[in-house]
This record gives sequence, C-alpha cells and structure tokens, in this order.
Amino acid sequence: MKNLIVALVFGISIFGLSNTSIAQTQKIGYISFDELIGSMPEAEKASTELQEYQIALQQQGANYYKELNELDSLFAKDSATMNKATKELKRNDMIALYQKVQGWQQTMQQMLEEKKSALLGPIQKKAVENVKLVAKEAGYAYILESGTLLVSPPADDILPLVKKKMGIKDPSPSAKPAAGPAVPKK
Repeated sequence: MKNLIVALVFGISIFGLSNTSIAQTQKIGYISFDELIGSMPEAEKASTELQEYQIALQQQGANYYKELNELDSLFAKDSATMNKATKELKRNDMIALYQKVQGWQQTMQQMLEEKKSALLGPIQKKAVENVKLVAKEAGYAYILESGTLLVSPPADDILPLVKKKMGIKDPSPSAKPAAGPAVPKK
C-alpha cells in the first residue's frame, strides 16, 4: 500500500513538472491593436469617410431645426388668419417635426455607429486574421492586447511583424514630430 502511494505521488510530481516546463516554453506576444489598425491605409480612408458622414448627418439635423424655426415663425405670423382646421393641421405638422428634431441626436448616433461598424468591421477582421497568421508562423501560443494587462510575463511585441506581413511601412524617423518644444542653446 505504501509503495502504491509513493508511486502515485512520484507520478503526479513528474506529470506536474512536465506540464510546467511545457508552459514555460510557449511563446507569448503582445500587440497594440489600436496602433495596428491606425497604421492601416484603409483605416485612414474609413476615418475620412466616417467624418464626412457625420458632417452630413449634422447638416441634416441643422436643416430640420431650421425648418422647424421657419414653420414656427410662419405659424405665429399666420395663425390669426387661419381657420381652426388649418391651425390644427399646421400645429400637428410642427409637433411631428419637433419630435423628429428631438430624436435626431439619438438617431444620428445610431446611424453613425452602424456606419462605423460597416466601415471598420472588415478592417478589424483583416487585422485579426493577420495577427493570427503571424502568431502561427512565429510560434506564439498567446497574443495579448498590450493595453489590457497590468502584470504579465515577459513577452514580445509582434506589431512590427504584423505590419511587415501586411506590407505597412512605418514612417521615417525624420517624419515623426519632435517630442517637445526646442530649447535654444545658450
């Protein structure tokens, strides 16, 4: 019986040590996903398109507001000469437009989020696929988002590898802005 217990403890300890050594040989990498997507040329195009869409939506809201003000002014001016039925119809038109103006901000945000998903979804998918491909090619078992962990084991930044795989060139060092204001020499 003692031999069985000793053999069992010995077997468990060997199994535990072999698992620890396997875990220690697995490579871990990290990447700033936001930086990767920001460096993709199609992300800049999508950002520009999104800004243009937002400006168009804001203009539409301004047009609704202008139309409401014009209807209100016209109603205030002409209401004394209108019959009861016409007044009621004009008032209902104004109420409907007022409700549209009030709900426009929420509608605009929803439309903007849908457009953002439509534009950035394929870009994010392409980035994830390339990260997975680089991780597999370079033998990484785990890839972590660089901004989400406070403490982690030593790891490699795979951003340069993914950028290289995607054909994204980093801007030249001379093109990068200076870190701070220049201090004149005395």
